[in-house]
Amino acid sequence: MGNFVVSARKYRPQTFDSVVGQSSITTTLKNAIKNDHLAQAFLFFGSRGVGKTTTARILAKTLNCFNLKEDIEPCNECESCRSFNEGHSFNILELDAASNNSVDDIRNLIDQVRIAPQVGKYKIFIIDEVHMLSSSAFNAFLKTLEEPPAHAVFILATTEKHKILPTILSRCQIFDFHRIQVQDIVDHLKKIASQEGVTADDKALHIIAQKADGALRDALSIFDQIVSFSNKNVTYEAVLKNLNVLDYDYFFKVTDFALDGNIPDNLLIYNEILAHGFDGGQFLLGLADHARNLLVCKDPRTIEILEVPADLRQTYSAQAEKAPQEFLLTALDLLRSTEEKFKASKNKRLHVEVAIMKLTSIISTLKKKEIIA
Repeated sequence: MGNFVVSARKYRPQTFDSVVGQSSITTTLKNAIKNDHLAQAFLFFGSRGVGKTTTARILAKTLNCFNLKEDIEPCNECESCRSFNEGHSFNILELDAASNNSVDDIRNLIDQVRIAPQVGKYKIFIIDEVHMLSSSAFNAFLKTLEEPPAHAVFILATTEKHKILPTILSRCQIFDFHRIQVQDIVDHLKKIASQEGVTADDKALHIIAQKADGALRDALSIFDQIVSFSNKNVTYEAVLKNLNVLDYDYFFKVTDFALDGNIPDNLLIYNEILAHGFDGGQFLLGLADHARNLLVCKDPRTIEILEVPADLRQTYSAQAEKAPQEFLLTALDLLRSTEEKFKASKNKRLHVEVAIMKLTSIISTLKKKEIIA
């Protein structure tokens, strides 16, 4: 058995430019280093898997690099960079506040702050999940954060900024890491697939990126799982089967039958979906998302915000032309209402089937209104 390294670790960015989807933050940090306009305390805030700790480590390595490149990137060759990459740098200390959240832990950190760096210019302290510190630990840390020695830089990372004391926030330069866009994740997965000799189609990678919900680490974990499942041939069908995701085709068919007023065929499709092990909640959410995508396609200017593979955009546009806007808005309202009541329903199948029949009757109801008008 070989020493397999998961993609999230193997392809962890080592430079600012390789950080995915956070260019505004990395550019700001590079300019601050270039212009010697560096704060002594940073707070990196964002959801999981968006690059907070990775960016903190790159910033720490860059600050102590002896041979910075012209584009303000670490050289990865000097003594400081090598010691950091090998995991034995004495000037960059990481603390996991989730398991080291007491006053004593912070006092130990403060004792380390007083000691000047042995190699390099700065001593950098990265505190992950900083919101987990106790109130007394925060208070013990406050004075050091307010008046740190010139050689100390603090980088705090958190997923829950609202739990941090305002007095701490006011002493930090705050960077808000946003969720990574689907296309950015897809492009990154393509590069990894190419380097690993994995065959992957666009539709499959889009499903993985959407399932990750803006977290690159989650996307890489799913990608590793699918690669193992499909034996390095990541197909759309393999992703659907492994992740228990409904095929786009079902929603196109349901919409076509709804536009034609074909209730029996729509009920048969729902029966087929249930037979494949999916539940009504997944179906309702997927169909609502499909209706939203069709509304987005009603205007050529908004097609660009559609987060689907390029070859599917034409299919969406074609169906959007056939679907009246009033039908789509009524359908979205119906699906939202049905989804809200789904969990409380005792007969879930009947609950969804009634919604399908109402959905398939929308066009005839709209026509009757027009005749009466």
